[in-house]
Amino acid sequence: MRDSYAAGGSGADDIKVAPQGSAAKGFPRPVILIGPPGAGKGTQAKTVAARYGVPHLSTGDMFRDHFGRGTELGVRAKAFMDRGELVPDEIVVAMIEQRIAAPDCAHGFILDGFPRTVAQAEALDRMLGRAGRSEPLVVHVKLDSSLILRRLTGRRMCKVGGEIYNIYDRPPKTPNRCDHDGGELAQRDDDREEVIRERLAAYEEHTQPVVAYYRQRGLVQDLDGSGAPEAVTRALFELIDREEGRGRHL
Repeated sequence: MRDSYAAGGSGADDIKVAPQGSAAKGFPRPVILIGPPGAGKGTQAKTVAARYGVPHLSTGDMFRDHFGRGTELGVRAKAFMDRGELVPDEIVVAMIEQRIAAPDCAHGFILDGFPRTVAQAEALDRMLGRAGRSEPLVVHVKLDSSLILRRLTGRRMCKVGGEIYNIYDRPPKTPNRCDHDGGELAQRDDDREEVIRERLAAYEEHTQPVVAYYRQRGLVQDLDGSGAPEAVTRALFELIDREEGRGRHL
């Protein structure tokens, strides 16, 4: 089994979301966020993690942690990356299994960026079974490809402070200049239309089957990702509260 992870993580979900509510204490089922590039998964996962007091498990963060600590898994993964090869699934799965065994995951966690293939989903099932954990709640963030292209091709980042703008929906006051420090705004290479279309095609080929895999088992809840980030966050909280049996109103 192989996977297409890169050391830098996805970096595709930089929409800023206002904090929501007070933190709760975990949830009984692991939560998996699945959606196309530009759906805001990373931002929403961080917000959920903060509210419910659970770890946000990002594969990109895990790679950086293992690289920084010089672990055996990190050394093995880096060797593949340095050769321009894909990191084998067994290394990624081992990182995930180690991470969810940590004490801070005892009361739940939210996965972002994993699983990306059916083989990975099957591996996750096995590791959850070994750990005696419940089947996951899979939140499928749905977003039309035209909106994804608008969000990502319009994104610009300040070269000085890293602030994010969108030339269509949140443009700077002065074209191509940051409102805060006047720094030049640039488009990232992976935000160019041809690159995004390739990423969307890869998502359709590899990750949509994961949604189908979980849907046939009744584990998927769809979430409309087309609204404002705050509205999507609120809907996500309500979905989790309902599915996790909290019955709270936000």
